[in-house]
Amino acid sequence: MITPPTSTSGRPARVALVEDDAGMRQRIAHAVTGDAGLALVFEAATAQQILDWLPRQPLDVLLVDLGLPDRPGLEVIRAARRLQPDCAVMVITIFGDEANMVRAFEAGASGYLLKDGTEHDLGLHIRSLRAGGSPMSPIIARQLLRRWQQTGGTALPGGRGAAPASPAQAGAAPAAERLSPREFEVLDLISRGFTYAESAARIGVSVSTVQTHVRNIYGKLDVHNKSEAVYEARNLGLLP
Repeated sequence: MITPPTSTSGRPARVALVEDDAGMRQRIAHAVTGDAGLALVFEAATAQQILDWLPRQPLDVLLVDLGLPDRPGLEVIRAARRLQPDCAVMVITIFGDEANMVRAFEAGASGYLLKDGTEHDLGLHIRSLRAGGSPMSPIIARQLLRRWQQTGGTALPGGRGAAPASPAQAGAAPAAERLSPREFEVLDLISRGFTYAESAARIGVSVSTVQTHVRNIYGKLDVHNKSEAVYEARNLGLLP
């Protein structure tokens, strides 16, 4: 496998980050600083902080959370594309729905990662983005493919294609029939943010039993993590 270059000049790629959650910001920063091909030059907790900083010096990659406390992350993306046209923007967010994904790409983002497992291979994703790639979490890539298939290729970001298929068209009924009542119960709990231990206590089973149910849910919905499972279940009409 060929490793993407760090930047066009061979120097470490300059990376800035805007993320309001302190813990997540620290984890992302640690992943960036742990990669010798990257240099973290600025961290921000709000949109205003990064907007005030952006005009000051050249930047190669900007990592943006969409759910910022003072203004939408989409505004940051648009500003970055206007103020620093050579800067590549990657979204790192909890929002895995199609509407946010499309808006982010239309605003000028070139990559889209979900926070569930973000730190894993983040350095490689950033360097790939800088080299001209478009890193995406698997569920985001699947949505783009589904959108393209449903509209004959006219509804990718920036396009004007038909609306996505309804949950019934996507096969909600067969998926619903495959999940057991207990699996529905576990799926509902994890979608509301309960941990495995909390879910186990609520339904009166062991943590290992909950983990077994979760593995079964992943297999039946053809997903690989909680974010994908919740998104797919909502897309199929199994969750509100």
